Amino acid sequence: MFTRRHFAKYAGLSLVGSSMSGWLPQLAAEVQQSGAKTPRSCILLWMSGGPSQMETFDPKQGHENGGPTKAIETSVPGIRIAENLPKVAKMMQHLAPVRSMSTKEGDHTRATYYMHTGYLPQGPIQYPTMGSFLGKELTRRECDLPSFIAINSFRAFSPAAYGPGFLGPSWSPLVVGSEMDQEQNISFQVRNLKPAERLTAAQVDSRLSLLSTLEHSFLSERPDGPGSSHLQSYEQAVRMMKSEAVSAFNLDQEDATLRDAYGRNAFGQGCLLARRLVERGVSFVEVSLNGADGLGGAGWDTHADNFKAVTDLCGALDPAWATLMSDLKQRGLLENTLVVWMGEFGRTPKINENTGRDHWPGSWSTVLGGAGIKGGQAYGTTSDDGMEIKDGMVTVPNLMATICKALNLNPETTNLSNIGRPIPLADHGSAAVDALLS
Repeated sequence: MFTRRHFAKYAGLSLVGSSMSGWLPQLAAEVQQSGAKTPRSCILLWMSGGPSQMETFDPKQGHENGGPTKAIETSVPGIRIAENLPKVAKMMQHLAPVRSMSTKEGDHTRATYYMHTGYLPQGPIQYPTMGSFLGKELTRRECDLPSFIAINSFRAFSPAAYGPGFLGPSWSPLVVGSEMDQEQNISFQVRNLKPAERLTAAQVDSRLSLLSTLEHSFLSERPDGPGSSHLQSYEQAVRMMKSEAVSAFNLDQEDATLRDAYGRNAFGQGCLLARRLVERGVSFVEVSLNGADGLGGAGWDTHADNFKAVTDLCGALDPAWATLMSDLKQRGLLENTLVVWMGEFGRTPKINENTGRDHWPGSWSTVLGGAGIKGGQAYGTTSDDGMEIKDGMVTVPNLMATICKALNLNPETTNLSNIGRPIPLADHGSAAVDALLS
């Protein structure tokens, strides 16, 4: 069977004196038959602070722990979610809520790190964040943009949870923040991409050439990992600087009606930007919903006034997420784009004295949808009071393995850590939840 390796081999020989026309159709047919798959992308919708499962995907209407939140029907008969997400409810055929997450980590710092990396922070190993290790595996050479872009990240809880770890700086995220003008319009800017106005194009090219010479000269004598990563980061930045792909950040190119549908706030416009980025070949995009306006804080940390706070947050989440799913679907992108919704843990089933909910890692919810996921189902169940998982417990390693398989990646694929130990994408022995995979 012909493979890409065969193609490279014979193309390198140039096949002097012969025509390629005879064997190219055969090659194309055999590659197609061999099961070559379209590369997939992932969009992580990150909810800083830990969203309440009872006000989102596991309502307990009628029980005192459920509070005033009502459950509503979805597009899938038998699946009901909280009334705060009416537009997302209409997308349930593409989504699979996981109601049986259990992580045992109730501290913001450790839990944020755990959910982002798949590993607990311990020992000397610097684990990479999900966007780094998945972006590395999914990266597309033809894409001029970084493989991992993070939008409006709130890093105060756990800065290490957002870094490339032992993979090195070349797999760091391109961090993009939102800005609001006097007319309340949201925009996104990648800083320091344009050269100084006083420089001509020739001067810029000359300086870049000098830099490249110095970098390669340095590496010839010190061929270590940090030096290579430094060079790769600079080359990636220059490539992006010269590419038309940066136009992805210009949301003014989008129809005003579509921008309105996403929501004219930082999170809504961030989700629109995420669609534009995966459309251009970016492998992993993380969009954070922090405060209710999407601009800052850990809005989902609802120790007080939980019900109003979650209602306000869902006011930004619901239209943005639902429109993202619909937009991806209409553009033919959903079948190759995995959408993950999660925070670092859930909230206590019992309501505290401040009408709030506290940290709860024992039984809570995440959601998967799109590429590789069998939508239209709710996986796992909790007890009527929400205190226990009745069936289908899912751990962080289980979730990571499922995400990998949904993206057509082998969870056992390893990278060499900073101490020389091979680290798999999902922890050793992790079993994917096959019922969630299409």
